[in-house]
Amino acid sequence: TTTTNNIMNLKMAACFVATASLTSSCLAFSHRSMMTSSGSLRRAIASSMTSPPRPIAYNQRSAVPTKTQFSSTRLASTAEADVAPSSTSDEDLTDEEKEAKARAALKSPFLKTMRDRGFLFQCTNLAELDSILNDATSKDEATSAYLGFDATADSLHVGSLLQIMILRHLQQSGHRPIVLIGGGTSKVGDPTGKDESRVMLNDDIIQKNTDGISKVFEKFLTFGDTTPSDAIMVNNDDWLSSISYLEFLRDYGQHFTINRMLSFESVKQRLAREAPFSFLEFNYMILQAYDFLELNRRYDAKLQLGGSDQWGNMISGCELGRRVDGAQLYALTAPLITTSDGKKMGKTAGGAVWLNADKLSEYDYWQFWRNTSDEDVIRFMKLFTELPLEEIETMEGWKGADINKAKIVLADEATTLLHGRDCLKAIHDTIDSMFKGGKSAAASTEGLNRIFVSDEEASGGVKFIDLFVKLELANSKKEARRLIQGGGAKLGEEKITDENAVLNKDSFGDANEVTLRAGKKRAGVVELQ
Repeated sequence: TTTTNNIMNLKMAACFVATASLTSSCLAFSHRSMMTSSGSLRRAIASSMTSPPRPIAYNQRSAVPTKTQFSSTRLASTAEADVAPSSTSDEDLTDEEKEAKARAALKSPFLKTMRDRGFLFQCTNLAELDSILNDATSKDEATSAYLGFDATADSLHVGSLLQIMILRHLQQSGHRPIVLIGGGTSKVGDPTGKDESRVMLNDDIIQKNTDGISKVFEKFLTFGDTTPSDAIMVNNDDWLSSISYLEFLRDYGQHFTINRMLSFESVKQRLAREAPFSFLEFNYMILQAYDFLELNRRYDAKLQLGGSDQWGNMISGCELGRRVDGAQLYALTAPLITTSDGKKMGKTAGGAVWLNADKLSEYDYWQFWRNTSDEDVIRFMKLFTELPLEEIETMEGWKGADINKAKIVLADEATTLLHGRDCLKAIHDTIDSMFKGGKSAAASTEGLNRIFVSDEEASGGVKFIDLFVKLELANSKKEARRLIQGGGAKLGEEKITDENAVLNKDSFGDANEVTLRAGKKRAGVVELQ
């Protein structure tokens, strides 16, 4: 018995020593971990940013993130859709199958258009939103949805056209578009997709930019107050500029966590690159979320529309509305559009493709669409024209010379939406005269970008490299020189071979204008005054 007791005592002692050793090791490890984290927090954050983001699924009833699910970044919320009975229950479906089922079950004209034409990427509570929109349509009522545009330039470019087309389809489906001009948020600057802080804009520049970007919407939307679907335009400066800082922090700051904000892609990318990220920019996502709350209160906006890069900010707006006012709000994004070669939509070698005619001529705008790659033609027709899908489908199999006909159709339809169909005759006349041996170029240059030189300037001579830059046929003098060296610069049909050559009065002959060409498809006019 004594021997047995001694053995048991020895075992208990051994267990105690092992437990104490393990506890000590854990405490030591914890201490070292805390010290390491404290000493290299920045490196740890940057390292974690390189890991793939964890996609979030959204609660079917509240449209806010829950703690347990991480399934699909696209159309993650698939509330029960009113679809035909199936032998397979939703619990047995994969996330992809649930997503496909939710898409197939859409009934509202707007969401069906978004799906069929390629606009639909992410959406909170898709089936629930579909039901709301469809019910409103059946009752001849309008659901209000908004899309924001910051006033960072005096014209929007073609990269914003996708968002404008979404608003146009919304209105054509019987709902009310709200165009939100970011006069207030432009004072902060959206950090999304930027490696450095935006240039600070003063009130005068923001107002000038606001005036510049506002006029393009009237070409795509009907504004007024006579029908439920008439569009309205509002400026978030109306409420953001009057905010009391302490009151705003107390009332709304409590609903945002730094943990969540650090998970947003725009923040993660900046931290991963160790790029400066100011507290001012960090507040942008809060202001965007607050915009949704204000628009819901003022105009009953239930849906925010935007690009997929805004997804995190848009979800924050849905969540803020639920927490503060108990409002059920929705967010829907379109994919970020790139060309088939991976380039960002809206930029060319010649610079941004502006929507305002005073920054880019109708002819150059038409040429942008005409130069679409073969692989992008059908996709862009669905997104940027209103041609019936059945008509577009007939062109999908076109090859060779026929695909060029499809590009002309795309260019004609896209240009008509922005500038009107009346400008097409001048554009086609210019094309015929310059590239098909038609009537004289002097009679058919109406559609080209145009600059003027005075009689005095022409007498002294103006360098061609300067004229190519002014006509936006080259981005810089260096590029203009390369154009001349490569044999792509022409005065009429004659090559310009001397980098220092000048345009003078003799260059005009008996005419009062000359045509400068850059390559085969770009040209501009210099007119003598």
